Amino acid sequence: MTGEPRIGDVFGELLRDALAVATGVGPRPLAGGRLPRPVIEIIERDDGLVNGAPAAHYLAGPQEWQPHDHRAVDRVRGATLDVGVGGGRIALLLQERGVPVTGLDVSPGALAVCRRRGVRDLVHGTVDEHCADGRRYDTFLLLGNNLGLFEGRERAPAFLAALAAMANPGAQVIAHGTDPYGTTDPLHSRYHERNRRRGRLGGQLRLRLRYRELGTPWFDYLVCSPGELADLVRGTAWRLTDVDDRDAPYYLATLRLS
Repeated sequence: MTGEPRIGDVFGELLRDALAVATGVGPRPLAGGRLPRPVIEIIERDDGLVNGAPAAHYLAGPQEWQPHDHRAVDRVRGATLDVGVGGGRIALLLQERGVPVTGLDVSPGALAVCRRRGVRDLVHGTVDEHCADGRRYDTFLLLGNNLGLFEGRERAPAFLAALAAMANPGAQVIAHGTDPYGTTDPLHSRYHERNRRRGRLGGQLRLRLRYRELGTPWFDYLVCSPGELADLVRGTAWRLTDVDDRDAPYYLATLRLS
């Protein structure tokens, strides 16, 4: 026993258990008895902050979504790549609407859950790896705060270049982000300042996920303001054409291929 988690498919394991709890089918984690325990995703930040969030929202139906999710899917057109498909909640609705949608994820377990739930077209890998498949898309979705996959100044240009390599003329990216700077919590404000002193964007998080005995490697995940996003996009094949902040601090950013 080292006290450190075993590296594994955290996201896949917690989605599998969340689906079992939601459906009553399959082994479920128990709280020392017969009652299933809620499935909690543990998020550990590199300054020692630990948060937990119920995993059930990854499987939520449209009636439980936030308004910005509905506005995002209403903007979809053409062949669509759902980047970070998770439990498949967005892809399933798009399928029902007749949209040709592909779900992409690095988690084999997440893709297995998506298959069980009926998502038909799934790809295992990163956006960089998927480039080699020769597929082309009209819409790229980065929902569920997946604008965070930009990671930071260093990674964003390559991530956007990978999307551009798979883009049909006139393609769009619809991304959900969160402006982190309205917080009144000094724990977060101090973290932003610490990041800036280190040459990072204020909301550039260094995280790992935990579930039961499993953990992920540490990774960067970006929470940025619309202004910072505009700076990251400048000079790439994309241009920022719209920011919908009706649900501030959450926002939907639309990028279009230049």
